[in-house]
Amino acid sequence: MIQPGTTVGAVTGRIKDMDRWLGDGGMELIGTVGASFDAYGVDGEDLGWVEGSFTPAAAACNPHGIVQAGVHGLLLDAAMNFAINAALAGRARTRATLEMKVETMRPAERGTAYRLRGQVVRLARQVAYGEGTVTDDAGRLVSRSTGTFLLHRPDDGPPAA
Repeated sequence: MIQPGTTVGAVTGRIKDMDRWLGDGGMELIGTVGASFDAYGVDGEDLGWVEGSFTPAAAACNPHGIVQAGVHGLLLDAAMNFAINAALAGRARTRATLEMKVETMRPAERGTAYRLRGQVVRLARQVAYGEGTVTDDAGRLVSRSTGTFLLHRPDDGPPAA
């Protein structure tokens, strides 16, 4: 497990170096809405995960201070992608989100702190399956998502004949 402030270079093992994607995940919009990726790793089954924080900014909310469902989708999609990329070896990466379902269970409010988590459920040769969650400080589920992602594996040779 990589803790905030620890770089992959300081950790031994098979974890892909994703340090440059900590923070806004390489997407300015994630930071704009008030989210950040803080830690990532690979579990004992070589399945990746990422954790982060989300304190909704005004840009994430409707005029009543409630986070829009599309923002939940943005963050959960990014968290699942990050987790999958952390689990892939070499130059392999996600190419596209093929399918995603987002459910919101309770409102997220501007200025309140939440936790993000993305994790890999299954990696196959061409697709990966992920889950993502947003929880409040009491651990209650605020939103969740499942998704299917197309993979790009440039290190693979041509298909066998």
